[in-house]
Amino acid sequence: MQKYITALFCLSLPFSGQLSYAQSVKKGNPVLEGHYADPDVMYSHLTKKYYIYPTSDGFKGWSGKYFKTFSSTDLHNWKDEGKILELGKDVQWADRNAWAPCIEEKKVNGKYKYFYYFTAAQKIGVAVADSPTGPFTDLGKPLIAQLPAGVRGGQNIDPDVFTDPKTGKSYLYWGNGFMAVAELGDDMVSIKPETTTLLKPDRTFREGTYVFYRKGTYYFMWSEDDTRSPNYRVRYATAPSPIGPLTIPENNIVIQKDTTAGIYGTGHNSILQIPGKDQWYIVYHRFEYPNGINMGDDAGYNREVCIDKLEFNKDGSIKQVVPTHDGVTLSKK
Repeated sequence: MQKYITALFCLSLPFSGQLSYAQSVKKGNPVLEGHYADPDVMYSHLTKKYYIYPTSDGFKGWSGKYFKTFSSTDLHNWKDEGKILELGKDVQWADRNAWAPCIEEKKVNGKYKYFYYFTAAQKIGVAVADSPTGPFTDLGKPLIAQLPAGVRGGQNIDPDVFTDPKTGKSYLYWGNGFMAVAELGDDMVSIKPETTTLLKPDRTFREGTYVFYRKGTYYFMWSEDDTRSPNYRVRYATAPSPIGPLTIPENNIVIQKDTTAGIYGTGHNSILQIPGKDQWYIVYHRFEYPNGINMGDDAGYNREVCIDKLEFNKDGSIKQVVPTHDGVTLSKK
């Protein structure tokens, strides 16, 4: 079993100081103990905590059947909140391949609700709860079951949900081999008719779409290559709206392997903004360290979750992230 080194530091409230590279921490990454992948990160305004919603990894052939969540007040110490959804038990329409979830916190009639989108049996489902840790109630059927019109290959996997801060409208993104988007209904568990659109990234697109907004620009991220490959990495584009069109910068790699540090397979990310601050973090998975690079294809389902700082140039372009073993934590400043 991989050994994890826990550092000692003072706990603090989420906004009592700036998050920074953990100077005194030897092993801040991975942040979750064990095998997890495809992390989606959220700050809950209800609980004032951070949450990571990953794929439960370590199952041969990506055969996991349940989802868990983890909570933290500092992005470094994470509490295992247990299973929140299990295929075949809580989800009756699928019993295999529990992959790549995402979540959205949204107020409905003045009360926070949690909408959890997930992959099961190569379809997209949705479950709803009143708390970030559940219990979640499945819709009872897939939200997305068929490939979009005009698509002849790929898979309906890897959902991402984004609520436009300018309009309040929410969008669902998904796809392996294609990048699809559709506007969600006001109930967040339906697709508005005739709103499904195929976006046009370049040939590096594989899967794992993630969308966020900063200073008037919509950023679209995706993973390139295969999660079993050491070269699995993240690229990005920008757009003037949540449905494109995409503009792809010449130098658009967000994060990739660092052979000098023994870090490989960095991909399928989400992005965290500290509320009220222009302060950003990338949450992603990599091969198990240090053994993953020697596992061959098995590295693709023996992955671990990491967090590093995300920074921007003055023109809004993203600075390439160097993946670290240190990770991030709250400073005392």
